Amino acid sequence: MEIALRPVHDSDLPVFYRQLNDPEALLMAAFTPKDPQDREAFDAHWERVRASTAVNRTVLADGDVVGSAAVYGEPGEREVTYWIDRAYWGRGIATAALRALLAEVPERPLFARAAADNAGSLRVLEKCGFRPTERTSGFAQARGAEIAEVVLRLEG
Repeated sequence: MEIALRPVHDSDLPVFYRQLNDPEALLMAAFTPKDPQDREAFDAHWERVRASTAVNRTVLADGDVVGSAAVYGEPGEREVTYWIDRAYWGRGIATAALRALLAEVPERPLFARAAADNAGSLRVLEKCGFRPTERTSGFAQARGAEIAEVVLRLEG
């Protein structure tokens, strides 16, 4: 399977919206928008994101849109984020996409956050060189509760 990144196109947004509203994926991601079904808020979010200095990419698997990946935030505090359609979990796509994004954005350090029980995402981040630096907690909208979170860091 060929994994590639490209800039986000308008036609990707309906796919991202559908992916964001997968109940199982929402629970796993945990830290999500307050109301993922609010299409106006979704569109406003993506308008802001696309106008920002963030590096936003669409993840393609054999040419099909399967998710997104980004680096965002202030220099010295920038974070990575990614979302892969649940139908494609467990195939190495997130790892390949994150590696491609990290090659495109050589800035270090970079940070990442994941729910402490999201073993898949933590494994992806560690395969890409991120190391846990802190355990904290935060309110997870998708779970309606405060949960444990792992902060990870990638050095040069």
